[in-house]
Amino acid sequence: MKKRILFINPVGHDTWDRQVKDYLCSTKAEDTEVEVVSLKKGPHHLEYEYYEALIGPDLLHTIKQADNDGYDGAIIGCFYDPFLHAAREVSERMVVTAPAESALQMAAVLGDRFSIIVGRRKWIPAMRRNVVNYGCTAKLASFRSLEMGVLDFHMNESQTKELIIREARQAVEVDGAETIILGCTIQFGFFKELQQLLGVPVLDAVLAPFKHAEHLIEVRDRLGWMPSKVGGYQTPPRQEIEEWGLENLYGVTGLWTKD
Repeated sequence: MKKRILFINPVGHDTWDRQVKDYLCSTKAEDTEVEVVSLKKGPHHLEYEYYEALIGPDLLHTIKQADNDGYDGAIIGCFYDPFLHAAREVSERMVVTAPAESALQMAAVLGDRFSIIVGRRKWIPAMRRNVVNYGCTAKLASFRSLEMGVLDFHMNESQTKELIIREARQAVEVDGAETIILGCTIQFGFFKELQQLLGVPVLDAVLAPFKHAEHLIEVRDRLGWMPSKVGGYQTPPRQEIEEWGLENLYGVTGLWTKD
């Protein structure tokens, strides 16, 4: 049975869509179909919490539409994991993953402690909160910063590679990390060489949530293990959405109303 997965670049441009799709297709299971989209409007990166706040409605409505359209899984393509819990609320059958949660879960079983290679120090407080919220504090060896913005990573890939190697080596040799996590989806493409050089697992923030999504879809279909709707991920009641006219207010007519 085919698995349909939507990878969402939660920014207002499609610069990386083609590259990310090719990258995912190079590792996907034979029965997986992949689509990659970006938002129709919004900031060009999410390095500031204000920018992150701006994408909320469009991102969540994109996820709800994917759920309506029969996708099996969706991936929120930012290591901040923006609006992940809200996305699981609005999705009624589709699994939803995001890079930090997926990578942290994998890293926790691949080594005793992990380090996260980030672009800028600015990112660390929000990412540390996620580490705490996901219950992985004891597994964190360090954050290491490249002092590069999201839009810089592929401007000069050889320079980016050198910086990642330098900081990742320090994470292993000085901080005691046994696993490295690349803490931005736009660091895609660097993990293989780094892994060979360091001799430790290096988790790519595009591939980790993608493989996690494939796994969650398989266990849903084979074992019936679906996101629980009796508590935290309970879907908002359609009656309220209709009574309050939320579809009209946000320009998403037909997203929630029944045929």
